[in-house]
Amino acid sequence: MKQDKFHGRVSNSGRICNAPGCDEAGEFRAPGAERPGFDGPGSYRWFCLDHVRQFNSGYDFFAGMTPDEILAAQSPIAGWETHTRAFRPDAGIDQAPRWNDFADPLEAIARRARARKVDHEAAQEAARRGFNPEDRAAFEALGLSFDADRHALRRRYADLVRRYHPDHNGGDRSLEDKLQRVVKAYDHLRHSPAFR
Repeated sequence: MKQDKFHGRVSNSGRICNAPGCDEAGEFRAPGAERPGFDGPGSYRWFCLDHVRQFNSGYDFFAGMTPDEILAAQSPIAGWETHTRAFRPDAGIDQAPRWNDFADPLEAIARRARARKVDHEAAQEAARRGFNPEDRAAFEALGLSFDADRHALRRRYADLVRRYHPDHNGGDRSLEDKLQRVVKAYDHLRHSPAFR
């Protein structure tokens, strides 16, 4: 296969250059008006060599961005802050079963499948009641059912704060992470439409 002198050239595509008044072949792709995002790669324009050079000389990747967005885009780890499912340490699944706890490996797999089913059903029930994933996570952090009222929310919050607060545990700060999750969940739910 013969390599082209110009990287990115798509020869014999049948496209005409998008520059006004140009009848040359549009062999080089350039970003269009629609930027890439969640819905797809965005739109493209096709130019001849002269017009793609002209486009590239005036192209501003940062056009329309705020200073904070520009700073984030210039970071050496831009785009790598979150892991895709395949590259997460857990590969997008929960923790592996403790095989020694089971006489039969199939029982470990079956228990995991049951747990997944229960989790899926809870997600469906939350969605049916109009709760978003953050609401559901807050309910789980507090150990509340979806039909809890404002009084049950306050009572559960007070119980968990007493359980996890260092002042009630002789100064033991090992439960502070749980306490922070409880406080965050309570703050989220008390402002939720479900408890107004």
